Amino acid sequence: MVNIGFIKMGNLGMSQVINLIQDEIAAREGITVRVFSTGAKMSPAEAADTENFKQWNPDFVVIISPNAAAPGPTAAREIWKDVPCIVVSDGPTKKEAREALEQEGFGYIILPVDPLIGAKREFLDPVEMASFNSDAMKVLSVCGVVRLIQEELDKVTDQVASGKSGKELELPHIFAKPEKCVEHAGFANPYAKAKALAALHMAEKVAQVNFPACFMLKEIDQVCLTAAAGHEIMGAAAQLAMQAREIEKSNDTVFRQPHAKNGALLKKVKLYEKPQ
Repeated sequence: MVNIGFIKMGNLGMSQVINLIQDEIAAREGITVRVFSTGAKMSPAEAADTENFKQWNPDFVVIISPNAAAPGPTAAREIWKDVPCIVVSDGPTKKEAREALEQEGFGYIILPVDPLIGAKREFLDPVEMASFNSDAMKVLSVCGVVRLIQEELDKVTDQVASGKSGKELELPHIFAKPEKCVEHAGFANPYAKAKALAALHMAEKVAQVNFPACFMLKEIDQVCLTAAAGHEIMGAAAQLAMQAREIEKSNDTVFRQPHAKNGALLKKVKLYEKPQ
């Protein structure tokens, strides 16, 4: 049995499903998944609480949070450095910082396409937050991000199942730019793929729009207008993603990759064919 732990600090779009994507119909054998979440907060105090999760003895852990360089996620990595650990985050985006993570023994999947929400009280309420994350999830799922992470986590799980452990494990080191993500989406139609790539680029742009609203602008009209613009971009990206999927559906070429009971990846394209 492979024990896979997920530590969720704060929230990314991908945080919603990352612990579900290796066992999508709750029928996979050979893995056990547990989640420790600190909710919306991600300070060093929350990081300290994650040490309690070690009692479960995970074979490897995934720490997912915004801005992996922030004090909270950094403190969490210090706590978990003796366990194989994969960082999933929207940053750091600089090569030197990513190389530092690798040198410290951590795997990483950095997602600049996982968008920064317009987290200002003047604009964001629970409904707006949920709507934004719904749009983000449409892009992350349809446009290849979910499958990329699914495949990378499966590779590590397979290594543990084969008898490897600790430093023997080969962890991913991936900077998931839009072009890399869309290659995992399995599009057959080039126009569908183009729409998905456009959606990913738009999702990446959202952070650039929302960052000033969250951390720089002070006047309420500027804060609200800028955050609203970022959320409109995210909504338009979600529409493009769904248009891409509708093209594939109209051609009966939606690529599906479910797990078999033993964890092997099956494939199918035609709606009425059986996964093989």
